[in-house]
Amino acid sequence: MFKAVIAGYSRSPFTMARKGELIEVKPVNLLAEVINNLVSKNKVNKADIEDIVIGCAFQTGEQCFNIGKLVTFLTDMDIKTSGMTVDRWCGSSMEGIHIAAGKIAMGSGKVFICGGVESMTRVTTGFDSMPYPYDGKENPNVYFSMGTTAENVAKQYSISRTEQQEFAISSHQKAFEAQSKGNFKDEIVSIGNCSQDSNIRPNSNQEKLDSLKLAFDQNGTVTAATSSPLTDGAAATLVCEEQYAKDNNLEILGRIVSTSVQGCKADTMGLGPIGATQKALARAKLSIKDIDIVELNEAFASQSLACIKDLQIDPSKVNIDGGALALGHPLGATGARITGKVAQLLKRENKKYALASQCIGLGMGIATIIESVD
Repeated sequence: MFKAVIAGYSRSPFTMARKGELIEVKPVNLLAEVINNLVSKNKVNKADIEDIVIGCAFQTGEQCFNIGKLVTFLTDMDIKTSGMTVDRWCGSSMEGIHIAAGKIAMGSGKVFICGGVESMTRVTTGFDSMPYPYDGKENPNVYFSMGTTAENVAKQYSISRTEQQEFAISSHQKAFEAQSKGNFKDEIVSIGNCSQDSNIRPNSNQEKLDSLKLAFDQNGTVTAATSSPLTDGAAATLVCEEQYAKDNNLEILGRIVSTSVQGCKADTMGLGPIGATQKALARAKLSIKDIDIVELNEAFASQSLACIKDLQIDPSKVNIDGGALALGHPLGATGARITGKVAQLLKRENKKYALASQCIGLGMGIATIIESVD
């Protein structure tokens, strides 16, 4: 069976929706800039690219009409290169990586670009209208505010507001330190005059966060500071058959060992990474103690803390360059960011095994395990 590897990773700066530097950039143009950088810096032959697989959670307005294929025209791809758009909500672009890995294993292609994009600026109030009117009798326990699910998880795991704020502050501090050290320079593509993430708040502290209003439940614990910000951004990874990567002198960041998706209760969708991670570990014949580096999407502090606790992950291994609470969460792009990032960190930190996982609205989790390649 052919093996799939991550052989490149690029992303745009992640900026605040409706207020940030990327509000005027169309999603397909933003994605094109990232893909052009990925192809250029890795010197991959465009004629070898089988397919471009793009995740996008809200395929509406300027994000509709198969943005995965549309971007091939803006990046001067070979006419034989195809393109598709995937919707698994927040897990869309990680699912794209899974699709490519499966095709490579089957011998159905050697080179894929797997990425994602989301301009939350262009998504009405951050969420599209419901696909059909909610009927509590016909569709119970389906449509939940993501914030409500975060409150549910906090209550289930007895996670206090102070604990959530401490986790968020740590995320911002790690992201700021990484930014200051230049740890993002090899992944971020400048878009016009925008060259760095703009959601990072290094001066966050408990006193400041205590002053914020509760965001979803006036008797709850979740605030805007412990929720990932609405964000504009794009990310892309180069997924190749391993021998192809070696034959073409591509830098292999890591080999995909196992993948998984798993459903969970919609009203506690933030717990999705627990089941997905356990399934991916079992498929890889590994335990959580074998994992050296973890990228866990910080949709909310409460669900991140619950997953870390339940899976018994060493917190020092999690999001070492900061997570989505500080960087932002452009829904369709996040899976590619955390998978590309964890592979990059595996190489940078000279470690053996890495895990990328995230929760998904409507009650799902998705996970990818990657190993280093000698």
